[in-house]
Amino acid sequence: MRSTFKVLFFLKRDKQKANGNVPLFCRITVDGKEVRFGMKKDVNPKFWDVNAGKATGRSSEAAEINTLVENTKAAIHKVYRELQERDNYVTAERVRNVFLGAETKQQTLLELMDTHNRERKPLIGISICKWCHGSYVRTRERMADFLRLWYNLSDIPVREIDHKFICDFEAYLTVTYKPAHNTLTQYLINLKHIICVAMEKDYITKNPFSNFKLQKQNPDRGFLTQEEIEKLTAMKFKNIKLEESRDIFIFCCFTGLSYSDAANLTKQHIQESFGGKMWIKGRRQKTDTEYNIPLLNIPQLILKKYADNPTSDKVLPVPWMASYNTRLKEIAKACGIEKNVSSHLARHTFATTIALTKGVPIETVSKMLGHTSIKTTQIYAKVINSKISNDMDMLAEKLGEMETKMAVNF
Repeated sequence: MRSTFKVLFFLKRDKQKANGNVPLFCRITVDGKEVRFGMKKDVNPKFWDVNAGKATGRSSEAAEINTLVENTKAAIHKVYRELQERDNYVTAERVRNVFLGAETKQQTLLELMDTHNRERKPLIGISICKWCHGSYVRTRERMADFLRLWYNLSDIPVREIDHKFICDFEAYLTVTYKPAHNTLTQYLINLKHIICVAMEKDYITKNPFSNFKLQKQNPDRGFLTQEEIEKLTAMKFKNIKLEESRDIFIFCCFTGLSYSDAANLTKQHIQESFGGKMWIKGRRQKTDTEYNIPLLNIPQLILKKYADNPTSDKVLPVPWMASYNTRLKEIAKACGIEKNVSSHLARHTFATTIALTKGVPIETVSKMLGHTSIKTTQIYAKVINSKISNDMDMLAEKLGEMETKMAVNF
């Protein structure tokens, strides 16, 4: 970052001593802003050249003063160049403080992010979820790559971050990773939080996000209808891998388990509870929150189908996610389902088609899904037309007598 820079020496004439001498001062100006400090040297104003900024004459005293001036000027210029090369951030105050030995270490962005993530890690499972902490760790990794590739820096002072820096980071993420809108926004939300921490600690006084708008979009949570689920279950496969992937997907549709939770499901998670019924009990891999899900008939049949697996404690033959999603798309095509079927669609289907549209309260669905907030569950709370139709038929039946009495008035 280029800047204007000037060093000037002058006499502070309003501080004249009893012997007529005046204190010598130095003034540093960077980008029009100046600071000054005393040189701890008094000069006879008769022997001071205001325009040249040095002592006149050939006396030993004049030589001593001019040597002090030249050495100080050279040292200040050296400090200025080093700050430019090292931090690319220079103010008159910083130059003066470094020269006088009063410069405090600048708080840098990556160091602040490291401190933040380190301090929050012990809180996982207490006040923050595992996913949230991981999100900040990934943001730190992306930021380090961005600084290295776009700014050729290993770190940057927090006070140097401005609106352009944020826009550049957004552009880098977009070009390099092509993330979904909400994923991109989450990275920027995490950075904004770090900036707020910097302000709380007085590392900076102005928020560079003040004119930067952040807004997440409500994602369009797709799901399968009951008819589409029935198509999947009725399909016969010659390929055993396709059949296994179909069975795992249906299992998740009837339990709400995510891919990772299904992949890590063991016999220890299947327990008898509450009136002798079978339940799945565990903690989500993503958020480390507890979930309790009663096993319906379909998932119980699927567990029995794969019960004879002597090589592993896992209850389902869950493949790698890439292979799993590839097979799901092949299965959907074979069943004539045109939707983008992926592993997480099963979880959406459980929330919407299996639970909410069948009248299960959203609070119950939230608990079974292991959500930390009911607001997350509300994203799944789509109401399909068949549900609206059924609900209105029930309402019409209940209002039948009242409507009959009122109809005579029309």
